[in-house]
Amino acid sequence: MGVFTGPELAYLTLEGERRLARVATVGPDGSIHVTPVGWSLADDATVVEISGHDFAGTKKFRDVRRTGRASLVVDDVLPPWRPRGVEIRGHAEAIDDGRPRIRIRPHRVVSWGLEEDGQPVPRSARDAG
Repeated sequence: MGVFTGPELAYLTLEGERRLARVATVGPDGSIHVTPVGWSLADDATVVEISGHDFAGTKKFRDVRRTGRASLVVDDVLPPWRPRGVEIRGHAEAIDDGRPRIRIRPHRVVSWGLEEDGQPVPRSARDAG
């Protein structure tokens, strides 16, 4: 199996929908920092990349450079109240090669509220890759 299940991959790549995500990093004092971010899935769907304006100067970028850890949640809520989403935990790299970004290689993926063949898929949690 790949990094993501079929329903997870379908959700993360929904055509015409651009979802905001939240990334969590760990500061030098151990405090958790969560912030909304733009993200993209690599062409081979094995890594997630996060970037933004003046990205190399951000706390999240510095945290990842120091710890090599991050988690990302991509989610939404369908009416009337049907939450769905994917949490991605993994090894993270702070890359500054002229296009600063954080790259997360999933180690654990948790998903909820997704569908396969029109049927809800139970919450899934597993080690990825």
